[in-house]
Amino acid sequence: MRRGLTPVCWLLIFASWVFTSAVVGQQLETAAKIRRGEPVRIVCFGDSVTGVYYHTGSRRAYTDMLGLALKQTHRRANVTMVNAGISGHTTVNALARIDTDVLAHKPTLVTVMFGLNDMTRVPLETYQENLVTIIRKCRAVGAELVLCTPNNVIDTSSRPTGKLLEYCQVVRQVARDQNVALWDCYNAFEQLRTQDDFAWRLLMSDEIHPNMDGHKRIAEGMARRITGRAVSLADVPPPADAVPNTVAHVRQKQPIKILAMPPLDRMIGPIMKGLAPELTLEIVPWPTEGKSLPELEEEARVQVRALRPDLVLLAIPRTAEAETREAYVKSYAWVMNWSLHFSTNQWDCIVIHPSVHEPAAPAHSYDRLVRQLVAAQDLSLVDRGRRDNRSAEKIIQDWLVGQGVGQ
Repeated sequence: MRRGLTPVCWLLIFASWVFTSAVVGQQLETAAKIRRGEPVRIVCFGDSVTGVYYHTGSRRAYTDMLGLALKQTHRRANVTMVNAGISGHTTVNALARIDTDVLAHKPTLVTVMFGLNDMTRVPLETYQENLVTIIRKCRAVGAELVLCTPNNVIDTSSRPTGKLLEYCQVVRQVARDQNVALWDCYNAFEQLRTQDDFAWRLLMSDEIHPNMDGHKRIAEGMARRITGRAVSLADVPPPADAVPNTVAHVRQKQPIKILAMPPLDRMIGPIMKGLAPELTLEIVPWPTEGKSLPELEEEARVQVRALRPDLVLLAIPRTAEAETREAYVKSYAWVMNWSLHFSTNQWDCIVIHPSVHEPAAPAHSYDRLVRQLVAAQDLSLVDRGRRDNRSAEKIIQDWLVGQGVGQ
């Protein structure tokens, strides 16, 4: 039994597994429309887990991944996705904006995932009433629905698992009472956590938000619930245009402020000037020597968003360690989190793998983990191949040229 969960909590988890299997047979007309290639508009309605924020790289979220997943299920799929997720929102906020943010789009189907904020300030009874009202409003415009339980979390004082389970159970009950399709996100994530706790942890960007790997899991589950078909998004790479803001600044000949860890703080100026001699650059060094990963996490929290750079270059050295593997994952994810704008992409963030700037150093046991963490955040990684003998400067220059910098 996982520490911190009471027998009552485990009973609720078991009941959720039974309940989920009981509702899985419900069919959605949206699935038939997707098969026939008819236009389908899906609005994903929720809080920060739904919206586009730092925990998935500030550029995409599961709404985008669901669109990709549905197009995998049927080659004729004609799907338009709308993201209606806003950080901090509860079902109370949802009802205040449902007309403009959801119904105005004339959706074919609405996915509804609230609860992680409701559990901190909306009573269970009100939460239940609000979900029912959301269902009625969506049905009134002819939209189908998929209710979703919130994802499971790392326990905190404000969001203990026992309380979250109560809110999840309300979602399941409302789905049954209102005859609405349910996708049990909590249950899907909890089953993985029970099987492999560390694998589950790698889906989380922080205590409550899944990273992009977690969002892919959400999208896969939703797609299967909508269409009945299993798909995999595991091979979907980060966005190809990794530094759109930097490219725009170069082309418009605007000054660029770069926050860079060593040795990039010394390299990046000559590299950028070589590609675009007319550039005006401000290089802000971010020293790393002798610092632990938790110390770099704290520095990221304090300085990056206050600085508002145009480009952040993370080159975390192998010497920046943490006490445990779990602590390493937590701090590395938060260095990336704090190095991104809170919401949609306002500046670029690139991670440089240690193999690029420490080619002579022995490989570290976390080298592979770093690659996994960066991809899970939906960020781009500048890496060195096994037989790549180029200098660090050349690797970075070639990568920037490939992104369109200086062209």
